[in-house]
Amino acid sequence: MTPVTDVQAESFGAFIERHEFFIVAGHKDPDGDSLASCLGVAAILRAKRKQYQLFSAGPFKRSEIRRYEALFPSKLPDYPPELLAAAGLIIVDCAERERLGAVNLDLSALDLFIIDHHLTAGAQGGQSVVDPAAPSAALLVQQLHERLAGSPDADTARALFFGLATDTSFFRFLTPRDGDTFRAAGRLVDYGADPRQISDEISTGHPFKTRKLLGVLLCRAQQTFGGRVAYTYETLEDTRRYGRDGRDSDSLYRLLLSAGKTEAVVFVRQETDTSCTAGLRSRGDLDVSAVAAKLGGGGHKNAAGLSTEGTFDALLSAILNALGDALSGNATERVVIGKTTRVLSL
Repeated sequence: MTPVTDVQAESFGAFIERHEFFIVAGHKDPDGDSLASCLGVAAILRAKRKQYQLFSAGPFKRSEIRRYEALFPSKLPDYPPELLAAAGLIIVDCAERERLGAVNLDLSALDLFIIDHHLTAGAQGGQSVVDPAAPSAALLVQQLHERLAGSPDADTARALFFGLATDTSFFRFLTPRDGDTFRAAGRLVDYGADPRQISDEISTGHPFKTRKLLGVLLCRAQQTFGGRVAYTYETLEDTRRYGRDGRDSDSLYRLLLSAGKTEAVVFVRQETDTSCTAGLRSRGDLDVSAVAAKLGGGGHKNAAGLSTEGTFDALLSAILNALGDALSGNATERVVIGKTTRVLSL
């Protein structure tokens, strides 16, 4: 991680000074980092005596984020045109307006500032704080808060620690290069964050049905590419039987990545009759964000995802073939899910 620079902090400070009202939003289907980063930005705006509106298109499917749902309306009020025209838009944990999801107002003309840490964010110019080496957007927001508004209060510290913990799987994804991240987390503890309580909030409270669904997905899991990749999928019938609430994909990824010599895990979910989502996780140097980007998605080196029209078998086949290319440099045999399967042995 590269620490937030003076230029970046000054740019964000100047952006705040230019407006009196802000809309603060993260990506659709929010996670802990997205919501925590929004709350951290809101704390900076309060310290600067600015007005703001939090927004999330939802849905709030994860158990650990449900307590924040009431703070994030999925529909923006009908603001007076003159107020909206002079407003600033702050997007966190993503870099594109399109990833906000369904928004009932046209925000395309709003002055925009981006705070993001995804590899796919790219160069965003002066009105941004983007660092793909940062393990979470919440960590970037923490630095901005410390630079522009001083030490966060206990509630903000707890939220920022929650965001950092969820995006690093409670620091499991960090490397020897991340000493600054641990030092920043230590400051959040000093400000009032309780790591043990936050760990309980993240790991408990899942509906019992999700434990049964986890068993179904594990029983369905297969290996390919000589055991280097594990994959599984969720059907619409699974969703009807076990529900959408409190899904726990992180446990699924963790269990499958712990098996043998597994380097990557692919999980595809049929969301509707015509659309799918997919998550990819990896260990070591395998860059699953590059695989996801080939199919219209993105994310981090070891954690990425995408959504697309189609069916789970077609998407799973496409992802596995792209992973085969990444593992071998040039996969000559193709994987086809749902038909005769020829698996590349690497």
